Amino acid sequence: MCASSLVTLARRYDTVRAHSVALCEPLAIEDYVVQPSADVSPPKWHLGHCTWFFETVILQAYLQGYQQFHPSYGFVFNSYYESQGERVVRSKRGDLSRPTVAEVLAYRAHVDAAMGRLLSQALSAEAHALIELGIQHEQQHQELLLTDIKYILGVNPLRPAYAPSGTHAITIDNEFAVERTIDTARWLASEGGLVSIGASATDDGFTFDNECPRHRVWLEPFEIRDTLITQGEFIEFIRDGGYRDPLLWLSEGWQWVCEGNTHPLYWSERDGVWEQYTLAGVVPVNLQAPVTHISYFEAAAYCEWAGQRLPTEAEWETMAGSFSWGQRWEWTQSAYAPYPGFVPAEGTVREYNGKFMVSQLVLRGASFATPSGHARVSYRNFFHPPLRWQYTGIRPVRTSRSTR
Repeated sequence: MCASSLVTLARRYDTVRAHSVALCEPLAIEDYVVQPSADVSPPKWHLGHCTWFFETVILQAYLQGYQQFHPSYGFVFNSYYESQGERVVRSKRGDLSRPTVAEVLAYRAHVDAAMGRLLSQALSAEAHALIELGIQHEQQHQELLLTDIKYILGVNPLRPAYAPSGTHAITIDNEFAVERTIDTARWLASEGGLVSIGASATDDGFTFDNECPRHRVWLEPFEIRDTLITQGEFIEFIRDGGYRDPLLWLSEGWQWVCEGNTHPLYWSERDGVWEQYTLAGVVPVNLQAPVTHISYFEAAAYCEWAGQRLPTEAEWETMAGSFSWGQRWEWTQSAYAPYPGFVPAEGTVREYNGKFMVSQLVLRGASFATPSGHARVSYRNFFHPPLRWQYTGIRPVRTSRSTR
């Protein structure tokens, strides 16, 4: 690896690592430890886990003489890597009063210093690839970190603001960027046919293993909307009894509704007016902004009510160049499964993606919380159908008029 490439990689490493810490700067020290849901990890744990990844996967393998920071941190900060031994149960991460925030930051400093030494040496292609994966992994956690912080603060009875809009380095002005008005939404037609989706091993830039290989899919003609469903449109669904009609819902979705889920996450109604918690605090629902924090169940029920459906991931990827995306992760109806010919990465990172290819749905695009440069058209996010603490939204499709 040439010297200039090493310098560029080292700068990217430093920038990404600093950004994770900056995301936490508006927090009170107590906020770092809270875990109000099993799907939400404490900010302190995110900071430690990303550091553990660099220590375990890279430094212990490639930096001669590296000294582990703490012998028990592997148990504390391992997430789901069975090959690396036992770990704290995911739902118990909020029980960790120790290590302290200061100790976790010291751990980060220790690993960053060692990574600095490693990045000053000649690297093998394998080491370079793993460092790039580590950077991308931390960017994934930055998105999770911001959405987890929102959940931690949003379910607090005081519903405190994360930071006043526009006053912090982590701007939140675009959290609820306004779409075009409903009247100007257009339907974009695709003739379908045999299309190619996915990433190729020869593509420039980084891709995760689950984005490969590039392969062909047959599509029937369809139309996809060029804008996301807005909050105003979703209110019409609510007013029309959308959460009271079992015929609109998948079986598991209706059970989920009967458990008390009757509006989007963070919404509440006061005197007939809908309001929502945002990173800037509680504000009235903006009717023209994209609806968000929607489960797959809600997205599918809305589309059923509207006489539409969710796209497959192949339909979404094929048409992504024709509309603006990146405000919300967009639900698809595609099960998260391996592409034909999928081969997981080797070694510890074999557990990164492939082991989760069951019982989840694919989301496409990106969101407001996605770090700059991390989104791409082939990216495959995946979640279980009830989950909605991420910035998830709805872009419907319908059968092409030429085939009706």
